[in-house]
Amino acid sequence: MPDRIARRGALALTGALLALAAGAAPAAAASSPGAPSPGAPSSGAPSSGAPSSGGPSSRGLPQAIGGPLLSGHGVIVNATRSVPPLPSVHASAFVIADAGTGQVLAAKDPHGEYLPASTLKVLTAITLIPLLNPDAKVVASTLAASAVPNVVGLVAGHPYKVSALFTALLTISANDAAIALTQAVGSYSEGMALINAEARHLQADDTVAVDPNGLDATGQHTSAYDLALFARQALGLPAFLKYDETTGGLFQIKKHDIVGLYNQNSLLTSYPGAIGGKIGWTSAAGATYIGMARRHGVTLIVTLLHCPALTEISSAETLLNWGFAADGKVTPVGTLVGPLRPPAPVPPRPRPRATVRATAARRSVASPSALAAAAFSCVAVIVAVLGFVYTRRHRPGPVDPAGPGQRLRTPVTGRRSRPG
Repeated sequence: MPDRIARRGALALTGALLALAAGAAPAAAASSPGAPSPGAPSSGAPSSGAPSSGGPSSRGLPQAIGGPLLSGHGVIVNATRSVPPLPSVHASAFVIADAGTGQVLAAKDPHGEYLPASTLKVLTAITLIPLLNPDAKVVASTLAASAVPNVVGLVAGHPYKVSALFTALLTISANDAAIALTQAVGSYSEGMALINAEARHLQADDTVAVDPNGLDATGQHTSAYDLALFARQALGLPAFLKYDETTGGLFQIKKHDIVGLYNQNSLLTSYPGAIGGKIGWTSAAGATYIGMARRHGVTLIVTLLHCPALTEISSAETLLNWGFAADGKVTPVGTLVGPLRPPAPVPPRPRPRATVRATAARRSVASPSALAAAAFSCVAVIVAVLGFVYTRRHRPGPVDPAGPGQRLRTPVTGRRSRPG
């Protein structure tokens, strides 16, 4: 009778544990944080939303950096009776902008891609000036000395002061100085990578630099808009303005060999308020130009690409005159965007130990596999124990041949004696 009650109790306990395991698993799965609730869309379902800025618009047209009007290819200006009409200049592309507000007052094909010629040296300068010690010396390499035309005439193996190289770069447009400065950061390839990275940082996405001096190269191009971004960045670097405003000086190539420097940007001496700029020329690029001028607290930037030879300065002066008259009186056609800001790193926040333990406990309760495994393990242990007890109580032991019904005693060693 007691054996029967024990067996029934074991079976009842086993059934209860099995029912508990079977019912708890679906509940745990439903309460799991990663499981979707009934009727909710899955995580892979597409969601609707407005197109992101800078990407394609709803009509499938690209969004030009600086504003949608700047995607045009012709002359772009908001005409008004309060200012004179925008003058006509002979250039395939130009931009006139307020450096302080970033407003683009007028433009022509601002994002059209053209050969930069030596205006690319402004990008080289604003990239490398913050990286190089102006008092350090750079030994000219064979690559730098063999630049054609080398302009200043660097001699391979001779050291040159960084500040002197920047002055030669921005005054007489020294192509050899551009290469020497680019290599000064470690190697030529590293320097070019930094120059192109600076263009991306300024959001000058129309620009690809293949060489640091702007000499014609396959795949190299820029835009009038990007040149304005370079000029605006240059205005924030006092060292750049110091080099760029130098009107003359001397450059020592080697002992007893000195050449004179003169600034090719004649705007500095011909236009009231001029504060800097850079000219460029190749037969393929035509005349290119960046000019900057300040009057009555307003600083304007003018950029031109693909002009007839020797017309860039006069065209720049014409656009600057109109810009000073129109600034604040015309509706801008776009803006000069600012540099990209890298995201600030967010340090991980340590969680209290109690929170970690509580989270682990919730995860263990919410896990169907863990709950089921625990329940079945309990059942297996109980069944095994009850079975072992029952077997021990009902299994007949060995019979002593000396008398019926007499069991042999187990020796002290625990080993069962064998019948004789």
